[in-house]
Amino acid sequence: MILTGALRLLSFTTVVVAVLSLTVDEEVRAFLEDSGGYNERATTLSNTYSAASWAYYTNITDHNQQKMATAEFDLNAITDASLKRQIEKILDVGISGYEDTSIADLEAEMTGIYSAAEWCKSQGECHKLEPGLTEIITNSRNYDELAAAWKGWRDVSGKQMRAKYQEFVELMNKAIKAGGRYSDMGEYYRSWYEDPQFETDVRNLFDELAPLYDQLHIYVRRKLKEHYGANKFPTSGHIPAHLFGNMWAQDWNNIYDLVVPYPNAGQTNLTKAMIEKKYNVTHMYVVAEEFFESVGLQPMPDTFWTHSMLEKPPGRDVVCHASAWDMNNGTDFRIKQCTIVTGDQFNTVHHEMGHVQYYLEYINQTYLYRSGANPGFHEGVADIASLSFQTPEHLKEIGLIQELPSGNEGDINFLFQMALDKVAFLPFGYLIDQWRWSVYRGQTTPANYNTEWWKLRCQYQGISPPVERSEDDFDPGAKYHIPGNTPYIRYFVSFVLQFQWHQALCELIGKAEPLHRCDIYRNKTAGNRLKEMLQMGASKQWGEALFTLTSGTSGETRKLSAAPLLSYFKPLQEWLTKQNVAASDTQIWDKTTCPSGSFRTSGGNVVTGGNLLIVLLINIIFIMNNV
Repeated sequence: MILTGALRLLSFTTVVVAVLSLTVDEEVRAFLEDSGGYNERATTLSNTYSAASWAYYTNITDHNQQKMATAEFDLNAITDASLKRQIEKILDVGISGYEDTSIADLEAEMTGIYSAAEWCKSQGECHKLEPGLTEIITNSRNYDELAAAWKGWRDVSGKQMRAKYQEFVELMNKAIKAGGRYSDMGEYYRSWYEDPQFETDVRNLFDELAPLYDQLHIYVRRKLKEHYGANKFPTSGHIPAHLFGNMWAQDWNNIYDLVVPYPNAGQTNLTKAMIEKKYNVTHMYVVAEEFFESVGLQPMPDTFWTHSMLEKPPGRDVVCHASAWDMNNGTDFRIKQCTIVTGDQFNTVHHEMGHVQYYLEYINQTYLYRSGANPGFHEGVADIASLSFQTPEHLKEIGLIQELPSGNEGDINFLFQMALDKVAFLPFGYLIDQWRWSVYRGQTTPANYNTEWWKLRCQYQGISPPVERSEDDFDPGAKYHIPGNTPYIRYFVSFVLQFQWHQALCELIGKAEPLHRCDIYRNKTAGNRLKEMLQMGASKQWGEALFTLTSGTSGETRKLSAAPLLSYFKPLQEWLTKQNVAASDTQIWDKTTCPSGSFRTSGGNVVTGGNLLIVLLINIIFIMNNV
């Protein structure tokens, strides 16, 4: 197959490829690797883009609007697998070949609405999402106050961008269809996983994991009813969405005090312990760095400490959504986080530094391979440290607790707390892109954006809106990754992968039982195996990277598997099932519908499309990394 005129991402003054004395492989290698070639030029432009984005999420396209000189290769004649893989990555330009920047404007407008949104609880008392609204949702135990904050955030964020999002979808689809490879943007995003069965595979994974989530949901629902009163809960078995200590009910860590299995068995208050040990923000990053160094990974470069934004600067507004940055010059790696001294933030510090570790390890790959093996890999690597860091063994080792939990009760408390993070998130991580893919396919239309959103949340999460919703609302837009156009299935994939990796590493070092108490801290055998996978970047299909890490263990595979996650939480699932049976409370929620009264019929703020789009990036999507 001959592919002509498709290499349009970069502007070269001169590209010489038609040299009769060269083989096709030699021509391609010269095109990619010579001075002034694709990889060198892409790195330069990528650094420029990263610097501009760091300044303020700006979609800089003026450097990339000239078309690359026409090149012509016979793809089938390339015999070197790596060269062919790089050319295929360049050819798959997504929406980048369509020259209109309207989409950049729309995305900037939507994220601007999100970042600037402020809800006024009363005259003179107004709150942005961070820190004000988050503090209310996290700490309040007043049902009505929580409902007001929950609704208030959605009124000032998602509701204000509904029409813009409709136009955004229309433009994205028009752009991707113009390239002739994909039927809609959802298909393009799924292509990043290089697996035609990907959509089916993740559905099967979710079905395997659902029974564990169901038992957790039943138990938590019962405990919340005891606190708030059963009359506050619909008879359908759903839990009102504002009661989980999180604005999106995506993790439930902040309600641990209400649902803890054994209150008298001892609990780890990490925030309190950090304050007692006089932790400050810098110390949090030093401790996280030491974890990675202890397994043989790299220290943070000097530029990390001089260029990162580790705390909110006084006197100016910033986007506090935590993220890790590769500035694409080979030496500059940063974290942007409004860090405060809390246990939750300490975990986020480890997460973001995990991203930086991935950047550092694949830095020697060619430009086109300097990314995660698939989007879920980066998030999984970012979380791999948390499975060790949060163990009682590790917290004792670094002096944040004095005694390990004793007996079954302490062990169940620990597993339960982990489940409020890792298990509670699974349906949320799965459903966001189910909604988005349906929107791009045209199955979910602007007339039922919000209705279909809540059908998925009611079905998969077993939650329901605490106040009446309608198509005047746009609740998907109240989650950053919708206006920010960040595909979300990566997080679901990452939660599966991190347990596969954790199990394999723990087997390698002889600490596989029990899996939930394994800590790889200070074990370079585990670190070397992890490093081997990280250094591959995207140079191989992700199944090969997974095989590299799991090779020689009981979980050796090239496929996603739910088995390690289920193994990790097996003691808890058995305990939850027994508790629910003993309480005669085994009924899961109605997964076919939302509670009656959740919606009213209304005409939404629907408009039709406008201008054509395109953000002309340079073939690599720069993702703001964090859930």
